[in-house]
Amino acid sequence: MRGWWREISGLVLPASCGGCGRPRVELCEECRADLYGGMPRRVRPVPEPSGLPVVHAAAAYENTVRAVLLAHKERGALGLAGALGTALAGAVRAGAGGGRAGAAGAVLLVPVPSARRAVAARGHDPMRRIALAAAGELRRRGVVARAVPVLRQRRAVFDQAGLGARQRRENLAGALEAVAGGERLLAAGQVVLVDDLLTTGASLTEAARAIGAASGGDGGCGSVPHGRVRAAVVAVSPSAFEINRNCSRTCNVAGSE
Repeated sequence: MRGWWREISGLVLPASCGGCGRPRVELCEECRADLYGGMPRRVRPVPEPSGLPVVHAAAAYENTVRAVLLAHKERGALGLAGALGTALAGAVRAGAGGGRAGAAGAVLLVPVPSARRAVAARGHDPMRRIALAAAGELRRRGVVARAVPVLRQRRAVFDQAGLGARQRRENLAGALEAVAGGERLLAAGQVVLVDDLLTTGASLTEAARAIGAASGGDGGCGSVPHGRVRAAVVAVSPSAFEINRNCSRTCNVAGSE
């Protein structure tokens, strides 16, 4: 019922910009530029967990971008999923060098799953919605892409807020698994793990392990068909995003929040 009401209210109630609050517009042009008008970049948390795929981010998690993500995720501003999906699609394309899927088949966007209780409390699944929007944006740009939500939580985990890098890794270790038949879907193309926000990298690392296990490998991202897993996120801490502006692909970046 809550999800239905949010869908209807998003259509009939007066809108204000999810980034700056400007009236009568869902997301103004200035805030769109902040969200996806820049150049997506390769980012790394420090310490970088073993098994973390190569990650590209669309923007820094501050000001407008933070406001838009929270409006969509926590306040049910569902119409913002399109803009967030556009930002995520840019990060996906950056990780692929802007190219098409080619011989690797479709680009498969695999969202990191939220806890069931979090989805129930919010009345919607924000990351799944963003992944669907990103896949649509990629298709409009000529990339064969699909959102394939094949991961699920196999056990309860603690709220990650307030946990350090090591505690987050311990909290999530072994927490994810692929749904039945997920390995067949994963064999159809290039897997890109997607999330809204990169903090310590624990969530993406666990997701990569679960994808590797589903593909019949040793749990590493190299065991997925058609090459290694990549990852893309909407936002990352400002330090990681800005330092990468003039950083080579081999440098380390202080990027955890």
